[in-house]
Amino acid sequence: MTFEGRTVIVTGAAQGIGAAIAGQLAAADATVVVADTNGPGAQAVASRLGHGSFGVVADVGEPDDVAALHAEVIAQTGRIDALVNNAAIVPFTPWDEVDFPEWRRIMRVDLDGVYLMCRASSAHMRGRGYGRIVNVASNTFFAGTPNMAAYVAAKGGVIGFTRALATELGPYRITVNAVSPGLVASEGVMASPHAEAFDFVGGLQALKRRGLPADIAPAVVFLASEEAGWVTGTTLNVDGGHVRH
Repeated sequence: MTFEGRTVIVTGAAQGIGAAIAGQLAAADATVVVADTNGPGAQAVASRLGHGSFGVVADVGEPDDVAALHAEVIAQTGRIDALVNNAAIVPFTPWDEVDFPEWRRIMRVDLDGVYLMCRASSAHMRGRGYGRIVNVASNTFFAGTPNMAAYVAAKGGVIGFTRALATELGPYRITVNAVSPGLVASEGVMASPHAEAFDFVGGLQALKRRGLPADIAPAVVFLASEEAGWVTGTTLNVDGGHVRH
């Protein structure tokens, strides 16, 4: 499996799961566009990757940023072969404390951002008759995890959108899939209240250890590859067997 000569955009890739995905793509010879609101972090990750990879500061919930990101990618590489929508806000707030501005803040990135990125990238992919889109969802959608209602709703939207978009983009030989991670020991999680849930979640998993960003990346890289050309409209749980269905 190689990505030599291919350009892949990974959002939210300055740390955690996104950085792990970017690293495995680069190891397969991809040119990776490390997109993140954290400019120094994105540049730091890109500098380690090689293969012409570069960082771009972009807020995926801002249409102008998304347009500028795609213009820069086309200017630098002339192509977009795959898109990985990983950027997300992951809150920990009881339902009755989530007011509408907070709801919209989460939806703006976690769902609207996926729409905006898919719309812009697929426009370039259509012209070439090839593309891979991988949306990072969450097993919280299947588990109904508490204190994350807006996030769960957004990720449910991502899963539904993935299925519908696969149908609409299939005629252009563009596949659209989702990966659904469980609780992962990323930098963001370990610095949040989510870190306290590992003992409980580990007891529900079939595999009794903490998930790591490197555990998620291989599934994403496969779905972004040419070899996954007969897989589309699917959501793959990558959670150590936490949610079994």
